[in-house]
Amino acid sequence: MKRFRNWLLFIIVVLLWSSNWSVMKSGLNYVEPLTFVFHRFLISSLFLSPSIMLMNKKIPRRRGDLARLLLLSMINAFGILSTNIGLTGEKSGLSAVVTYTQPLFVFCMAVPLLNEKTKASKILGILIGFLGVVVISIRRGILLNGLTGSLFFLLLGAFLWAASTVYYKRSLSHVNPVLVNLLQMSFGTVLFFLMLTPSGEFLFPSSTDYLMIVLYASIGSSAIAFTIWIHLLREEEATVLSSSSLIIPMVALFFGWLLLGETVKPQVFIGAIFVMLGVYLVNRAER
Repeated sequence: MKRFRNWLLFIIVVLLWSSNWSVMKSGLNYVEPLTFVFHRFLISSLFLSPSIMLMNKKIPRRRGDLARLLLLSMINAFGILSTNIGLTGEKSGLSAVVTYTQPLFVFCMAVPLLNEKTKASKILGILIGFLGVVVISIRRGILLNGLTGSLFFLLLGAFLWAASTVYYKRSLSHVNPVLVNLLQMSFGTVLFFLMLTPSGEFLFPSSTDYLMIVLYASIGSSAIAFTIWIHLLREEEATVLSSSSLIIPMVALFFGWLLLGETVKPQVFIGAIFVMLGVYLVNRAER
């Protein structure tokens, strides 16, 4: 990270996104993934909407920008939906770990598409961080038993998230982050509403607990944290920011244990050491 302010913003993202895995898992006990994601996008859009009145001069006017934003929004919407589908069949902590294979996808795309530097220490850091994720995943026998349906959707979500990260950095980093996130959430709201219309399963459950869950996931994770993430993506290299985010599943495992009683085995801590070392090496290479 280049500036102390960005590190503080990144810490906010870490806390909001890592705790959100347990929150999402709880929300999916009430409704199906498509309905839950629709509720998140709807509330996020409503929360961000007032900001559009403050940036009427920042609406993108370059030729092709709206089409690019539409494509970015579609990638983002299906990526989040895929992640939530995978989360229904796995523990929150493990789901976070699998999703954060995303930095490896980002690295593979960012080097040829964004011309980001490939210092040996940065490559080593990414590989060591990813090794930490693998060590943690082995506790469930993922590498031995192959991919289940849930894990496939989690990996697909990771890939689509990486694709949206690189695409934004390459084509839309000049657009205001708040506006980008508002358009993403608004497009997703319309898309998921249309997908839910035949079944009519877009109504909110009559539960105060669910309302609190979806408000946290929407305002905290989707609106605030995702806007900060886009802002950081404008200022930092995609590989540096993505590899630093490997910290998030480590904290998510803690929240899964604290809030949902999920088991955390000793080798998780071994994996965490690899992850932290990888993050250090990548940021050291950047400095």
